[in-house]
Amino acid sequence: MSQDAAQTREKLARSLFRGLFEVVMLNFLFKKERLLRSLIYSYLENLGTVMNHFSIAMDLFLEKGLSDEFDFLVERTHKSESMADDIREEVNLLMYRKALIPESREDVMRLLETIDEIPRSVELVLYMIQTQKLLVPEFLVLDIKELLRLSIECCDLVVKQIDLMLNKQEGIRALLATVDHNESHCDHVERRIITKVFDADLDPFLKLQLKEMVVYIGEISDQADRVSKRVNIMAAKRRV
Repeated sequence: MSQDAAQTREKLARSLFRGLFEVVMLNFLFKKERLLRSLIYSYLENLGTVMNHFSIAMDLFLEKGLSDEFDFLVERTHKSESMADDIREEVNLLMYRKALIPESREDVMRLLETIDEIPRSVELVLYMIQTQKLLVPEFLVLDIKELLRLSIECCDLVVKQIDLMLNKQEGIRALLATVDHNESHCDHVERRIITKVFDADLDPFLKLQLKEMVVYIGEISDQADRVSKRVNIMAAKRRV
């Protein structure tokens, strides 16, 4: 065999090897990316469970005050929040195994860190009510319900945003605008409630408790707005 023929065969073998290697690696990364998507959707589903328990617990509390059923829902919320932590840890481990390129790994990890502040805020509200044996005056109930409704709606919209991003669909910026609008409305309702609290003839310590609770509830929409903005940036980076 001539030297030229041998070199040609060697080049061909190298080319075939590189091709096979690329196919294997692409298949490997594709499987990891599918697992990552599955974990993210599990995380979002769990977030929905947290918000659902929170919504039911707060409705019960505002209608009937503290009860065993409220305590049960607080515990359920805590378990769901702990499960969210476990899923996030699985995602982090997958990231360390190089499921995505470094830039994308960092984006996903930061996104989950930002989202994770939402269930933490939810737990703060519930634990504050539970441990401080808080009572809400009747004249504040409707305003607090409005604040809760807007905050939970912000979280629902953020989940839809993430779903659109994962499926590379349009509509993320429109949802961003809605979340931003709701968050601004939440700020307005929050200020209105706090003004009513300090204008009322209530025990000074109760006023401080109520203000703290309202601020914690308001933080839910604030955090949802931060998540929404991060999702929008991630989607924009994909379009570049």
